[in-house]
Amino acid sequence: MLVLICVALILSPTVAELLRELAGGRDVEAFIVDLIAEKLDPPRRVEVYLRLSEDYLRSAEELYSKGDLAQSGEKYWGAVTALLNAIGELRGWEHYSHRDYDVIIDKLYEETHDKALLTGFSMAERLHANFYHNFMSKEGFEVHRQAVLELIGRLKEIVKGLRHNS
Repeated sequence: MLVLICVALILSPTVAELLRELAGGRDVEAFIVDLIAEKLDPPRRVEVYLRLSEDYLRSAEELYSKGDLAQSGEKYWGAVTALLNAIGELRGWEHYSHRDYDVIIDKLYEETHDKALLTGFSMAERLHANFYHNFMSKEGFEVHRQAVLELIGRLKEIVKGLRHNS
């Protein structure tokens, strides 16, 4: 049985503005997660990133079923980046920016020679861009979505292997 709990946090306009400013154009929730993660020990950070990935994926699927492609695409992107954060944490790699995610994907490709990591990540980036520009057709979105779901599966397997070997 799945239990979904949503919590709203009411912030003063000053605090909300400050968070947006400090996030520097990033998603404010992701920025807050990074601030919290700094206070956690590495194994706990990995666990938080994995849970966030599942949360984002669940939200993406729900939004997708409602036809909200722009929002669901951004949640798929969040599911991917949360997994990349977990991998970065496990490997001791930087994982704080879009550039860091590109570097992680490149390193994983160099290790595995799995071209689907590169193409899946590119597809995830397009879903992320669609959030800002809303240019994708339903059919195009579906192609990208399928590739991203496959990427998520591959990244989960990589995390599983890293956790098993640590």
